[in-house]
Amino acid sequence: MTLKERVEGDIKQAMLAKDKPRLQALRSIKSLILLAETEKGGGEGLTPDTELKLLTKAAKQRRESAEVYTQQNREDLAQIELGELAVIEEYLPKQLDEGDLRTRLLEIIQRVGATGPSDLGRVMGVASKELAGQADGRAISSAVGALLNNTDF
Repeated sequence: MTLKERVEGDIKQAMLAKDKPRLQALRSIKSLILLAETEKGGGEGLTPDTELKLLTKAAKQRRESAEVYTQQNREDLAQIELGELAVIEEYLPKQLDEGDLRTRLLEIIQRVGATGPSDLGRVMGVASKELAGQADGRAISSAVGALLNNTDF
């Protein structure tokens, strides 16, 4: 089942349950999918990789918006963004915790043959592809930097 089909099914369930916040978040996901399909030229639909990138970008936007609203003392708007973020995260792969992230990054560092901070770009290239959707880019970057500098992570 494609992401679009899953979202459409969940929209129907949210409508029946009269769950307006969830419905709003699901409709925004569907809108992103439809925009990406028409942008691409239609036809066969989206690849799982493209779907993952769409959801990751949407989650990042919600997270950043919630931070801004919190800084501006607009908790009502921040809660809306966090609610939509929770719905989007249901469709993303499970996020790695710090220990799992560190383990995976150590494997990548050994496989690439990185020895120091000068190899940051090579490690980040591989890590970004392999851990896409499983960890935030900032978390990956700071962890790789700490591991290559032999500092505590």
